[in-house]
Amino acid sequence: MATRINKFLSEVGFCSRRVADRLIKEGKITVNGKIPEMGTKVEEGDQVEVEGQRIEKSKNQKNIYLAFNKPVGIVCTTDRKVELDNIIDYINYPTRIFPIGRLDKPSEGLIFLTNDGDIVNKILRAKNNHEKEYIVSVNRPINRDFIQAMSNGVEILETITKNCFVKQLGPKKFKIILTQGLNRQIRRMCESLGYRVESLKRIRIMNIKLDVPTGKYREFTKKELLEINELLEKSSKTFD
Repeated sequence: MATRINKFLSEVGFCSRRVADRLIKEGKITVNGKIPEMGTKVEEGDQVEVEGQRIEKSKNQKNIYLAFNKPVGIVCTTDRKVELDNIIDYINYPTRIFPIGRLDKPSEGLIFLTNDGDIVNKILRAKNNHEKEYIVSVNRPINRDFIQAMSNGVEILETITKNCFVKQLGPKKFKIILTQGLNRQIRRMCESLGYRVESLKRIRIMNIKLDVPTGKYREFTKKELLEINELLEKSSKTFD
């Protein structure tokens, strides 16, 4: 049965479909020695290579789902040539995995890693409105106006951010729950209001809370994986 290249690469645990599409555009993928077009399908027996590396599907591949507490200074990239402090080298997991989404280098906290490309696309699909919770500290005292402005939407990146839950936790600290993932969203929101983020920690994604020490990871429990799949199924039915 023929399969699109991006789906094939996600199913074998090489990368997400989004990354696969980028690799195709950059001409880093070949099928039977030829550079394919976007949407090209591969069949059993075709030779797929990424930058000269042969990619094959393992018959007994086990799906891996990790919850990792990313330290500050670690970069969420799978490209080991680009960054010395990349997340893949840091974890050094024995099987190929890749992060779901990202946390920027100065941020810390919860991030998922997996070899299941399909779950990556479902979680990252913006219209599914999956919650992500953060604890943030800024450089000067916040007030009711700041909380209200952050809650009601801030103009960044030529758009207005979605309404979100924001609660003050201290003179310079607040909690925020987002359902969208714009680039450096919280930092940009704060900057637009005249504040600078001094620390940012993600403590929850969907139903999974951060409960491991900095720099450590654990596997999803069976209950967590079941709950996540139920949430993904509901959101896909609602928004597709």
